[in-house]
Amino acid sequence: MRTTKIEWTERTWNPVTGCTKYSAGCEHCYAETMSRRLQAMGNQKYTDGFKPTIHEDALIEPYSWKKPNRIFVCSMSDLFHKDIPVKFIDKVFHTIEETPWHTYQILTKRSGRMANYFKTHEIPSNAWLGTTVEDTKSISRIEDIRSLKASIKFLSCEPLLEDLGILNLEGIDWVIVGGESGVAARPMKEEWVINIKKQVDNKEIPFFFKQWGTWGQDGVRRNKKLNGKLIDGKIYQEMPYIYGK
Repeated sequence: MRTTKIEWTERTWNPVTGCTKYSAGCEHCYAETMSRRLQAMGNQKYTDGFKPTIHEDALIEPYSWKKPNRIFVCSMSDLFHKDIPVKFIDKVFHTIEETPWHTYQILTKRSGRMANYFKTHEIPSNAWLGTTVEDTKSISRIEDIRSLKASIKFLSCEPLLEDLGILNLEGIDWVIVGGESGVAARPMKEEWVINIKKQVDNKEIPFFFKQWGTWGQDGVRRNKKLNGKLIDGKIYQEMPYIYGK
């Protein structure tokens, strides 16, 4: 059963909550807004608001989920934030290794720290590793993950803030694209999306288009549900395939 509205995953797991802004994509962070709301509601996990916080008690949660799930790790944070101790990251990956019936999706903007971590640690076969590429300044993150020995390496171009130009997609197994939502959302242009899709299609890489966001395909601002997720009248929400899964 899906327990999250994030369409490219089935469940979220947050052994870490909170973060700090790192690049342009962080400007209107949905997790920060949600954390403040949960703090105001008295949710104990968010007592410190959006301050990076580890949750030892959350490490055991996936063991109780008996049905296999695709699990987005740290949807409310970044596991490779500089304030998260390596010893705690070790514990997170220990849980991942001990629950092989799940597939874990780890997405970070701190791709350099993730790459350094895996110089001395094995990557579990059930862990997908991804990085966010929202603008041309962040394209270098692809180099950080390209050579990692993960079963799936993916890019999240969300929120897509500008045309990314020509990308080197060698070693990349999946690409997600999406526009920004919210009252201060920045527009995403159709040609930026099509540019990525053409390159992904040429490499026969699965392409997942999540949404247009607050600004529609026609450049009109409206409710994101009305703007939808169609490209030329079609939905493209492809998932990577792993042999044996």
